[in-house]
Amino acid sequence: MIKVLVRLLLYGCFVIGFSACSIDEKTDSVQTVVPWVKTVLASVDNQSTLELSGVVRARYETPVAFQLSGLIAARHAHAGQSVKKDQILFDLDTRDLLQAAQAAVAERAAAQAALATATVDVGRDRKLLAKNFVSKQALDRSRLVEQEARARLNAAWAREKQAQHALGYAKLRAEASGVLIEVSGEPGQVISFGQAIAVLAQDGEREIEVFFPENTRPRESGTVNLPDGNALPILLREAAGAADPASRTWRARYRIKQDHQDLSLGQVVKTRFMKTNGAGNTLKIPLGALDERGEGARIWQLREGKAQPVSAWIVALDNEHAWVRADLPENSHIIALGVNLLKPGMAVQALAQ
Repeated sequence: MIKVLVRLLLYGCFVIGFSACSIDEKTDSVQTVVPWVKTVLASVDNQSTLELSGVVRARYETPVAFQLSGLIAARHAHAGQSVKKDQILFDLDTRDLLQAAQAAVAERAAAQAALATATVDVGRDRKLLAKNFVSKQALDRSRLVEQEARARLNAAWAREKQAQHALGYAKLRAEASGVLIEVSGEPGQVISFGQAIAVLAQDGEREIEVFFPENTRPRESGTVNLPDGNALPILLREAAGAADPASRTWRARYRIKQDHQDLSLGQVVKTRFMKTNGAGNTLKIPLGALDERGEGARIWQLREGKAQPVSAWIVALDNEHAWVRADLPENSHIIALGVNLLKPGMAVQALAQ
């Protein structure tokens, strides 16, 4: 019995010792596993793409207004309607204008009669002076009266023409062919001269209106994407002299260099511009390569099989990349993913590119 117990005891010790050795071997094998990491080459590149929405506008968008005040009698056009040059858009009530024209005609007739009377007086005084019946002073006075009558007649002619022009202004015509973007005037509305009651987008050249963020000045050139996937080059024509006080943006108008038949007024398009980020030594890295643990931004360099942190100063960011300045040579191996799990001096191995 004692021999059996001794044998069982020895067998148990053997099993426990073998299990402990197996656990130690597994622990050693786990500890010796070196994690794999994805790396990229840090490239010197301070250029990025700035994408902004733009709106297709006409080169000339003219506010349409009457040249005199009055009551709108009729409206002949609607928003979105295509119009031709000299086409009538609105009519004003002309009753007062007709009365003014008749008054100008009567004033001109009176001035003509006054001039005729003054001319007869000058002729009569000239004959009387030849016979020494009147003085030369009387003849001079008659001549001055004639000059005044002639001046009044010229003024009457001018006022009559003004009255005729006013009658013509009562019909508001399109200055050029195009499309009415907005129409606000309605029959029965009393308007003042110069008050815009419609906006005419003239046919011809089209432009792209873009609003840039306050900290980004409008670029000199760029591209606009068409619905069919093609891109057209655009050139800056004008930019606002100051940022908009409400939206804090810079308004810019870009001229399309090529054919633009596929673009319609008011269409929202995507524009692309090249943007410079920092100086010429700025590094472009994936956004996932940035690491921030409360001590400032840093990136991790793979050097001699170990991960080493390098302080970085962020210049710009977008959805996929970051532009930083760091004390790193170009084409250094940068760890791109999982940087939050790294420790200084941690052994890692790079995946094949």
